[in-house]
Amino acid sequence: MANEVKEGINALGAPAAYNLAKVTKTRPQYGAITPKWLPRFLEFKGLEAGIYRVNRVVEGDTPLDTLCSQTKKSDIIPQGYIEYEVEPREYRLNSISTIINVNTAIEDVYSAPYDQTEEQLALAIESLRERQESQLINNDDYGLLKNIADSQRIQPVQSDGAPTPDDLDELISKVWKEPSFFLAHPRAIAAFERECTKRGVPPVTANIAGGTFILWRGIPIIPTDKLLVDGKKNPTSQSGKTNILLLRTGEAKRGVIGLYQAGLKNEQSRGLSVRFRGIDDKGVASYLLSLYCSAAILADDAIAVLEDVEVGEYYDYDR
Repeated sequence: MANEVKEGINALGAPAAYNLAKVTKTRPQYGAITPKWLPRFLEFKGLEAGIYRVNRVVEGDTPLDTLCSQTKKSDIIPQGYIEYEVEPREYRLNSISTIINVNTAIEDVYSAPYDQTEEQLALAIESLRERQESQLINNDDYGLLKNIADSQRIQPVQSDGAPTPDDLDELISKVWKEPSFFLAHPRAIAAFERECTKRGVPPVTANIAGGTFILWRGIPIIPTDKLLVDGKKNPTSQSGKTNILLLRTGEAKRGVIGLYQAGLKNEQSRGLSVRFRGIDDKGVASYLLSLYCSAAILADDAIAVLEDVEVGEYYDYDR
């Protein structure tokens, strides 16, 4: 019935009125989208031909002998040269691609207030950017975790594996030349904050690049769920093991940098192209999305890792 008689009310009912009402809608909400802080904080370098060669000087205590004395012990000035690596490492860009199909009949009829093609492409781009962040950390070839020197790997000082201020200080001792930021899973950050609370040294916070982060020794701790806990982004168990990284970023600082292909055709954003592939005989429009990326560690001391960090230690602070 269009009219509703209930508790003495003789008026139009809600079910019928609903049919005349405008419904305010949101854009598609994709729960897996994260802030992707790592690509925001990492310095990126555009490549011309998809290859980046890291030329290194052969390491030693000093690159070259010199004569430095007020009273010369010898009149002979040392001679020599600085040796380079004969076979420097080359990084080649990897592609992350997907194809999005859009029914043009659906696009024509159902594109108000939101354009269906634009929404599909926006969600696809977010998916590729999420995969990019994961690859920067976990890729078997260029991923940061796979390329950290053995000398830059440490273990927690506590036997239970909980991340302590001492552990982060040790990471700083490994990356002491202008460290840029820590990188950790949110569960690892929470575990570190509990250890700080236990010791009465809560870290301060700061607003950086549009986000609020805790700092340790003035260095921001950046969250990412791509540093997995027991192999998962969203672990369900209370305990679990993960890693905490400390990075120095920037080519000028001989740090860690991200790589992308510059000057792409149909470039939508850094290293990402969106190409229209045409419409088939069933009226389906197709779009190819390609993202080209890699990462390079320019010096061994540009990154260090705290391994086997336990995220499940809790305390009763009332005792």
